[in-house]
Amino acid sequence: MGVSAGVLARGPWQPAQVDVAWREDPFDPPGAATEAADLALDELRRRGSPSHDGFAARMADFQTGRDRLSLELQPARWALRLIPDGAARSLSILCAVRAADGRWLAGRRADWLASWAGRWALGAGGSVEVDENPADTMGRELLEEWSVRAQRLQIEALLLLPSDMVLLVGQAWLPDGASVTPDHEHDEFAWWPPDPANWPSEAHDALRRVAALVSD
Repeated sequence: MGVSAGVLARGPWQPAQVDVAWREDPFDPPGAATEAADLALDELRRRGSPSHDGFAARMADFQTGRDRLSLELQPARWALRLIPDGAARSLSILCAVRAADGRWLAGRRADWLASWAGRWALGAGGSVEVDENPADTMGRELLEEWSVRAQRLQIEALLLLPSDMVLLVGQAWLPDGASVTPDHEHDEFAWWPPDPANWPSEAHDALRRVAALVSD
């Protein structure tokens, strides 16, 4: 699948419109990737992260049509996503979270995490487990990270990042009056204004691009 980094497919799709087929054979990375993943995992452990290696999803292929997104996924070593320029199409989700009045949920990620350590991020995110539908991953991560369920969830886009990571981006709206409780992966959280132009300085450009993507 020789494609350039950027938007691979654009929704919106409802969760029921995301179809998944899983390959039985695990992805076999080249030797250099295995060695790079080992080194990245050792560095992560030296930083005190409890992250463990294992299998997660990578995207082998995708198709769009008839208001559906079809993903062909394959088990792959989780640590491949740690390689800065060779993540082997490892699949993660990012779900922007909105309050009923349009505010955006932002959380500062703990220093020991594998990605975005010490930086602010929007909503919930994480890897897709083997045999899991990524649309279900969004609901799971929202519950695990923020102890809340979405009133409405929409899948917005499929992205390929320069690192060769694939990101499925969604947007969740919470019920009016819903409150959130952050997990141990966040050391601070805030509700940012509905208009990203009024966001604080810690809202870096990548977050503003996500907001533009899901608001378009």
